[in-house]
Amino acid sequence: MVEVGGIAADRLRQFIERVERLEEEKAALAADVREVYAEAKAVGFDPKIMRQIVKLRKMDTADQQEMEALIDTYKHALGME
Repeated sequence: MVEVGGIAADRLRQFIERVERLEEEKAALAADVREVYAEAKAVGFDPKIMRQIVKLRKMDTADQQEMEALIDTYKHALGME
């Protein structure tokens, strides 16, 4: 293994190449997600609302309830209800 300035160059290159491959995969997945939202929009669904639903589904129930309570509190304070 070649060391340059105390760094194992081959090992470093392997890590960098792995990260680069993962970044490429991430970009491809992001493109796929955009396609799904575009397909949904084409049949009448609202992608903005879908993104919010996806975000909510990632949250646990307690966090969802806390967020909804805060939204209601803020809306009430602003006279939106």
